[in-house]
Order: sequence, then C-alpha cells, then structure tokens
Amino acid sequence: EEQLVESGGGLVQPGGSLRLSCAASGFNLSRHGMSWVRQCPGKGLEWVSTVYISGLKQYANSVKGRFTISRPNAANTLYLQLNSLKTEDTAMYYCAKETDVPALLVGRAAPRGQGTQVTVSS
Repeated sequence: EEQLVESGGGLVQPGGSLRLSCAASGFNLSRHGMSWVRQCPGKGLEWVSTVYISGLKQYANSVKGRFTISRPNAANTLYLQLNSLKTEDTAMYYCAKETDVPALLVGRAAPRGQGTQVTVSS
C-alpha cells in the first residue's frame, strides 16, 4: 500500500523557519514527480511546489524565494524548507504525487496523508 506521512510542522514566529518532511512507503518516490500543497484556514487546497522526475523545481509565486523543495536520492523522503515565514503561510501542508495534484485542487481527491500543521504567529 502506498502511503505518505508528513511531519515537521509547528508554531513559529513570522520570519522563522521550518523543514517539513514527507516519508513515502510502498513506492519509490524518486520515480515520480512530487508536490506540496497546502490548505489555509477557510480555503481550498493550494499548490505550493513541485519537483519533477527531471529535477526541475517549480514554486507558487507566493512562496518563491522563501521555500525550497528537495528530494535527496538516498532517502525515500520529500522535504520542504520554509524560510522567512509569513502569517499567510499558516496552513495544513500535504505532500502528493505530482499527477494527483489536479484532482486534489478541484476537490476530486483527498490527500493521502494526514498533513502537518504550520502556524505562523507572533
């Protein structure tokens, strides 16, 4: 069974940093494009970042220059480094296969994992 388990969230002050992890099991993460999406309070799921099989990385404009997605070859884990956090980054963060993101964003599918909560507040 394929599973994704997110971790690393927490409460942080504006300007702070966190590193989110997404541990994959049941499949080889490096053979898929992988993404992070988030759900801010009272809103739908929002795409944050994707790392493609080629290694190409893309980011939403709202996080570009502050967040970094990575997928080290040696670990079946996806990471998202969050720097210079803002209050508007407060959300539940989920990882997903890149091919699942379109269905997630229109509500036709649910995230596989439980997510990890990031709260940015002073």
